[in-house]
Amino acid sequence: MPRRPEAIGAVLAGGSGVRMGGSKAMVALNGRPLISYPVEAVWRALGHAVIIAKADTELPSLPGVTVWIEPDAPSHPLVGLLHALEMAEGRPILACAGDLPFVTPRLVRRLAGGARGVSALLAASGGNAQPLLGWYHPRSLAVLREIDVASGISLREAVGRLRPAFVEVGDPDLLFNVNSPADLLQAAAMIDARARAGR
Repeated sequence: MPRRPEAIGAVLAGGSGVRMGGSKAMVALNGRPLISYPVEAVWRALGHAVIIAKADTELPSLPGVTVWIEPDAPSHPLVGLLHALEMAEGRPILACAGDLPFVTPRLVRRLAGGARGVSALLAASGGNAQPLLGWYHPRSLAVLREIDVASGISLREAVGRLRPAFVEVGDPDLLFNVNSPADLLQAAAMIDARARAGR
């Protein structure tokens, strides 16, 4: 039986960062660019990472990391996901949002193996799925391409059309995403608390 192709680790960073007041990728969290946390987790898990971003997205220097430029419009998280699948040329992708500072290599590896017979495998905690932390089979591209992002559809609803399977994550912190300055402060406090707890 032939081996299933390995997933390409794609860190999505094409969001506008409006609530953050600027490029989220560049925001400092405990002295490091926010995006460096998920990039490191993906790299350690898969041995590589690519970043999906708009042409004008401000990014920190991350040696060895390739950047794939997604279309400027429309502005919707589905655009980055679609672009990653298109660039992967028939390989699955492991998508990870660039604002998930607590994702671990272990969780990335767990997701990157995919699941037989499904088009997507997403991380979830307490019944809440994170569509930008998951494995996407190449066949999901045809379904996602048919979605009109101008209709105002949410990413969660769009990905739901794939009938994804889920990996339940015991520690909900792993799915915490940073969208605002308040979230950034909370993430810094969480890092301190986790360090004190030896996590």
